[in-house]
Amino acid sequence: MGYSSLAACIADLEQHGHLIRVKEEVDPYLEMAAIHMRVFDAEGPALLFENVKGSEFPAVSNLFGTLDRSKFMFRDTLAHIKKLVDVKMDPTAVLKNPFQYIGSSAVALGALPWKKKSNAPILYGKTQISKLPQIVNWPMDGGAFVTMPQVYTEDISKPGVMKSNLGMYRIQLSGNDYIQDQEIGLHYQLHRGIGVHQQKANALGKPLKVSIFVGGPPSHPLSAVMPLPEGLSEMIFAGALGNRRFRYFYDDEGFCISADADFVITGTVYPNENKPEGPFGDHIGYYSLTHPFPLMRVHNVYHKKDPIWSFTVVGRPPQEDTSFGALIHEITGSAIPKEIAGLKAVHAVDPAGVHPLLFAIGRESYTPYQEVDRPQEILTIANQILGKNQLSLAKYLFITADEDNPQLDIHDIPGYMSHVLERIDLTRDLHFYTNTTIDTLDYSGDGLNAGSKVVFAAAGSKKRTLLTEIPAHFELPRPFNKAKLALPGVLVLEGAVFTTYEEEQAVLAAWCEAAKGVDFGGIAMLVLADDAGFAAENVNNFVWTTFTKSNPAFDIYGVGSFIRFKHWGCTGPVIIDARRKPHHAPDLIKDETVERHIDRLGAKGGSLYGII
Repeated sequence: MGYSSLAACIADLEQHGHLIRVKEEVDPYLEMAAIHMRVFDAEGPALLFENVKGSEFPAVSNLFGTLDRSKFMFRDTLAHIKKLVDVKMDPTAVLKNPFQYIGSSAVALGALPWKKKSNAPILYGKTQISKLPQIVNWPMDGGAFVTMPQVYTEDISKPGVMKSNLGMYRIQLSGNDYIQDQEIGLHYQLHRGIGVHQQKANALGKPLKVSIFVGGPPSHPLSAVMPLPEGLSEMIFAGALGNRRFRYFYDDEGFCISADADFVITGTVYPNENKPEGPFGDHIGYYSLTHPFPLMRVHNVYHKKDPIWSFTVVGRPPQEDTSFGALIHEITGSAIPKEIAGLKAVHAVDPAGVHPLLFAIGRESYTPYQEVDRPQEILTIANQILGKNQLSLAKYLFITADEDNPQLDIHDIPGYMSHVLERIDLTRDLHFYTNTTIDTLDYSGDGLNAGSKVVFAAAGSKKRTLLTEIPAHFELPRPFNKAKLALPGVLVLEGAVFTTYEEEQAVLAAWCEAAKGVDFGGIAMLVLADDAGFAAENVNNFVWTTFTKSNPAFDIYGVGSFIRFKHWGCTGPVIIDARRKPHHAPDLIKDETVERHIDRLGAKGGSLYGII
């Protein structure tokens, strides 16, 4: 269904029971986020906050809170969009199946951006940054943030909407050293299109014009997070998905304005002009800390009549961005495998924070005339994955051969992990990348954007039968002698508080030496944790603890470890030290007072009675 506006989408969702109005006054400081998370956890509806304390503007959240609701919003266009992406990825698909792709070109042509200023709803009025809903999600956040922005920039050397970039990068509205109503903070991570645009503007010594769209038809924010094929404009995608062309114009200062957005903030980013941004409670489950990021000088804040502020809440997965990811996979699931020869499937593991852990399945076709019992082609595929756009931010990559089990489900975390650990040769099949880049939001490394990676590659026959319960008389040396079984063949060991790498390396070296006498039959991996019970309680806790709190080159050890011709391996289980380190960012912890205060909305007579 094509929505002309965010308000039209809200009306449709409400009519079909997918949205609830919160009529009580709610505080944008922590309370709105807490309500959102409570409703999301209950798989509840989208929320329209009608009475936001300190602001005249209502706000909506949880629009994309479930995959079913997301698919409902785009129920008339999803099938066409999938075909459009397929054709863009593989133009020969039309020749192979011409009748299947009839209409794809027409969809793209009908979605071309439309330059139209007359009667543009966004020109209704102007406001100030301080009058917008000042939503703070987590107690240690540095100020209010825009969490559902569509940040628009153009290539200064090739201006125009068709060469533009539309991305979702958080915006800090207040706090720190920002001058109220005049300055805001712009944060973006590695491998973002805006970075190329800023680099070109800097090289010419010119300011970068930035337009921040908030709200508008739901196809617009989704287009801002889509990993689209090269050459497919976010504006065309937004038009095709929303069944309505992206309408835009340029204001008198030369800023691109989305005609159907609810709000548009315009401003300039000057070369080398930064200010401290953050902290911010982020999607890995920790705060991203305060660092210098581009300063944006605010020019105008436009809004339409009766605008609605759109926001989301990020934190330890799953959150609303998990559903975003599921919808993206629904649309582009086949895109990446088509770009990398031999790759069957790749999966960013959401409970592990997305970038810290990737699973992949590839094909082994180098030597079809021989039985393959070791990784060959999948190592080449692994290198390509780690060189591909945002996939390159992965820290742990597990990859296995499709031929060993064509029915292997890459989304089944225990099943996939067991398949790999049954087949991996720990003396041979771990491959490290040291002193490299990792996700900006990952503080397990030794600096901002800095850390290491490792590939666990497995192919061929089973090499071990994994342990499924700890034997009654199984004993481990101290101090890591309290063990919990997390997955088949995987034990979590509880350890003392981490001190320094120098001290812990000595402790672990002595422990590994003492552990050489232990019968580790059926055990492939040991994980050190501050709380073994928590880490082993469920799969989500395990992958979050293990892969967000460790830096491979620093935190992987092994019983019987060795280095031979610069290759690291171990004869016993591999060990991952996933204890908290002194340099790690703080965990996200909810404010209990706020949690108790929002209970009123779930009480009888409250707007969310029966939901929370």
